[in-house]
Parts: sequence; C-alpha cells; structure tokens
Amino acid sequence: MNNTQIYPFERNRYYPKKRLSSADYTAEQAYFNNKRRFMNGLMYGTGVVCGLGVFSLDDLSLLVESGVAIDGMGREIVVESSDVKRLSALMGFEELKTNEVSLCLRYKEEPVHKVYAIDSSDPNQEFQYNRIKEGYELFLMDKEDIPDVFEMETEFLTKGVLMTSDHFNVEFVIPATVSHGNPVRACLKVTKLSSDDVKLSYHGILQTPIFLSEEGKNEISVDIEDVSLNEGEELIVDRWMKTLDTSAVETNIILKTGSAAGYENGKAVPVPANFTIKVLVSDMKPREIVNREIGRLNLEMRSIGGQGDYIRLADMNLVRTDSAYIIEDVTEIGAKNYVTAPAQEMQRYSYMEYFQKPTPVGQQGVSAQAYVDKYVRGDSAGGGPEIATGVLEIPLGENARKGDIRYSGEIIHGLGKGNVYVDVGYEYLREDETLGTNAKSTIYGNPNIFTNDQRSAVDAETAVRVLNDKGSFIVGARLLNNVDYLVLNYRWVAIKFPAGNDLGLHDDFTGKSISPETPTVRMGTKENHYFGVRFNNMDKVSISYELTEAGSGEITSDGIYTAPSKPGVYEIRIYCTDMPVVCTYAYAIVEKKGYEALEGDSTEDVKNPLAGFTK
Repeated sequence: MNNTQIYPFERNRYYPKKRLSSADYTAEQAYFNNKRRFMNGLMYGTGVVCGLGVFSLDDLSLLVESGVAIDGMGREIVVESSDVKRLSALMGFEELKTNEVSLCLRYKEEPVHKVYAIDSSDPNQEFQYNRIKEGYELFLMDKEDIPDVFEMETEFLTKGVLMTSDHFNVEFVIPATVSHGNPVRACLKVTKLSSDDVKLSYHGILQTPIFLSEEGKNEISVDIEDVSLNEGEELIVDRWMKTLDTSAVETNIILKTGSAAGYENGKAVPVPANFTIKVLVSDMKPREIVNREIGRLNLEMRSIGGQGDYIRLADMNLVRTDSAYIIEDVTEIGAKNYVTAPAQEMQRYSYMEYFQKPTPVGQQGVSAQAYVDKYVRGDSAGGGPEIATGVLEIPLGENARKGDIRYSGEIIHGLGKGNVYVDVGYEYLREDETLGTNAKSTIYGNPNIFTNDQRSAVDAETAVRVLNDKGSFIVGARLLNNVDYLVLNYRWVAIKFPAGNDLGLHDDFTGKSISPETPTVRMGTKENHYFGVRFNNMDKVSISYELTEAGSGEITSDGIYTAPSKPGVYEIRIYCTDMPVVCTYAYAIVEKKGYEALEGDSTEDVKNPLAGFTK
C-alpha cells in the first residue's frame, strides 16, 4: 500500500531578487494541494461523498454514476458524468484469478494541452504539456487481494473473556465509560478459532449492579445454543441496558457464582469461574464521551490504518465462460464507505425523523408551575426543599464600639427539627434615584463591596448558630466600625432539604421496603457475588452497602461482595442512600474453595447455618 502521509508541510520563502525555477512553482502548488488534502482526510475521512452508484447494464457491461469521493490521501476524485464500461475493458480484468472481484476507483492525473517549448534545453523535447488534468480510473481486483484496513483500537471499549478453547473464544464487550441515566449497548462476541466442525453452547448470568436489562433486572443472561461458524467468522449478540442515575463513579460487571457452563458438540468444556469487568460511570453525555475518545487519536495512530489510495465501489460475483467472464450480480452494501458531509446535515436530520419517535407533548420538560411546586414550595409530592423567611433585630445599646459582639434572641424558624441552613442579610432603607423615593435593600455577605451604600449599611460581620434539636437559631454580629445605631435590622432565610430521617418515617415510609434478591448465598473464599435489591411499594432509588463487622470481606459501592479468606457467616447491611431507615440485611456463608454443595440442598438448607443467629 502506498505511503499516504503528506506532511510535514514546506512552503516557499520569498526574498528580493530570488530566482524562481519550475521546481519552486511546483513546490508552491504542492504546498496548497497537500494542505487541502490533509484537511480533507482529517475532517471528512475516506469514502464516497455523493453518487457513484454501480449497476450492471447487461452480462458484460457496468454503469458507474457521476459523483465525488475522497481517497486515503485526501485527494478529491470527481466523476463528472455517468461512465459505461465493458467488463473486459477495465484495467485488471486480465489478472483476475477468482470469481469474486471488487470494482475500485482511484485518482489519476493526465498531462494535457501540448504547447511549443520555447526554452527547451533538449532538442528532442520540442513540446511540453501545459496543464495537468485531474481525473479518475476504474479498475478490477480480486476481492481476496483487498487488504484489511487496520483501525487503531482505542480505549473506548473494555473487554473480558468469558470462555476460550481451541475452537472458540467468547468475549463480553462494553464501553469503558458509560453515562449516568443513559442506555448503553454491550455485546457478546463469539469468534471461531479453528476449522473443525464444532458447535458451541454457552450459558451464564452476568450481574450488572448499576445497569438494568430490558427485563428490568440487574443481570443479563448469556445464552448461546449450538452455534456453528466458519474459521475466523464472528457472531455478535447485542445486549441493551439502561445505566442507573446513581452517584457511583465506577462499577463492576461480574459472573454470577456457579452460573457459567460451556459445551462443544454436547461435551462440557472448562469455563472460568470468575469474571470481572470494571466500567467507569460519568456525568458526561454519550456524545461528549465519544467526542473525547475520537479526539484523543493522534496523527501517528490515525496513519497506522494505512487507508488506500483507491475507493472500493462495489463487489461482484462473476461467472466464467469458455471465452470470458459475465456479471452474475453487483453488491454495493458492505463495500462502499460513505463520508459524512456537513452540507447534507439538514437532509440527514429530515430523513432521521422517520426513525426517531418524537417526545409526546407535555413530556418535553417541567412546567414553570411544576418547577415552583417541586423546587421552591417544597410540596411533598416533589420532595423539594422547605423555605422560611422573616426579620429579626439585634439590639446594640448605647456607645456600641468597634469589636463589640451582640446577639439576637432565639428565633423559631418554623421548619421543625433537623439540619436547616440559615443565612442573614442586613436590611436598610436607601434613596433610589430611579424610583424617586426610599427603597428597602438587603445585603447578604460583606457590606464593604457596596461602597456607595456605606451611609446606610452597617459594617458588621455575622454568624448563625442553628439549634437543630429545637428548630430555632441565634444570630451574632461583630461590629467592624463604631456606630451610633441602637438596633440592627436583619432579614433571615432558612432552608430545609429532605434527607434521610428528615423526610418523616410515618408520612413517607409507610409500606415501603427493600429486600435482597438473594438473602443468603453460599460462596468460596475470595469469590465475588452481587447482592441485587427488590423495591417494594417504592420506585428504584440509589442503594448503599456496608459490612457490619470488621474482617468480613469487602463490598463495593455498587454491591459486589468479595468474601474473606476465612470461612464463616458474614452480614451485609443494604439501605437506601437518601433514606437510611429503609434497609435490609443479606448473609454470605463463606466456605473453603474445595467445598462442593451437597446434591439436593434447598433454599432452607442454605439458611440453616444462620439458625440461632442474633444480630
């Protein structure tokens, strides 16, 4: 494959009385041509911009429509009008070795406009070509000879091997970074490694703590039944999931203990018992994640792929007769790569409307009244903050001086007990030239910033002590300058946000509960298990996990438990992050790795080791 690198760039440097030769003018042209072609390849890529459809007119002839393409060197290839070619007249036809061929297009320059060379140093070259015409050339090549375009593998995807043997490799693939609250596509990729006639069956369950499957579960089933592939062939099975909107910044996808089994031609084959993939969780939107990853590719990484200096337009199957080939069929799908041009964006958007269902009226946002109800008034349905406000006075007495500290009385804010935020601002009257009268103003923070109001504002710093258990507060003020006021007037604002127990147990938690999907699990030392949660009479919320005793293993924020090296029965507390009183417990019975469960064990048998256990 030709070298497609056209940088670094070098241009002419002009200076007085510089003598210019044809080489200088050629360098001038090359500089601007290469700059344009460099940007073509970087901004648009390689492929067909428009047109260039391929059709068979009869058994021996092809029609290539007019159109534009950009090759791997960024050169524009323009087919100005439809071109009809006989198969046998195309370049490369005589060298074909197989019946599966590809029709390709490449850039071609041709010297034109012959003129008399006035200053020719060679008497045999009396004439020179005055122009170079930029054109194209169609040619054929065997499909098997088309080199694979190597795409530089980025860090966008993360992979893990579920099973590998002499005949098959089974991988689970998912983006390395996902977006809170957005869907994500994971896929199972099965690759055939050998030419032997072997059928594969694989079964397993992947536990996905912060992902919901299409069935609404925190797990996805991996089921492959009697898959038969040719050597090198791949089977891709998609699995769509919804990323929960949680506070987690990373999560793990693990294989459910004891769920994996693999079979080749009905015979069991070894499969890994443990499988873990770490996935980062970001607040960025999916488009931002993709743009960041694409933008990280440097020039060396982009050039590794070695894009060709030709464009593949179509694949054809030919039938050979005694004297020639005839065209059996022409296929463009899979052969042709299209370039996304900005000029086509409006048309593309219009066409995409036929595939994207619009958001129903009334579901496109939150109304102004709903916003006020939920986030300002603090209606119980919205769960927003509660707000209270009022005025207070701090008496100074006579002869108050710089550095003196005075306090208000105890003030009931009316929001009840609990964590409440209170702020105060100095309230005073000032002359407003616009209104032509005195107007009330309030300064929260340092009055020194508003220097024009110093005649009215008192320079004092304040602090608030909130009495959480009494539902009240006290304000203190330290004078920063001498004043002759007897009373300081302040406006106070108190805000209470619902969190945890502050929501009210009887009003908000009645009938709500959570329970573990697997209350008790048997597992070996150092093995992993994900404790999923069922929500009863409540919507799904963020869940937190904690171990009730030291040395009882490890558990991640998304509920993946790692057993300790010491056998025993260990307790895990599971609770709603914003409502800690809504909680439940799960238990891990950890045994030595050599342990094998007795045949016929039931759920009740599993719970027996906890008999008599008291929390």
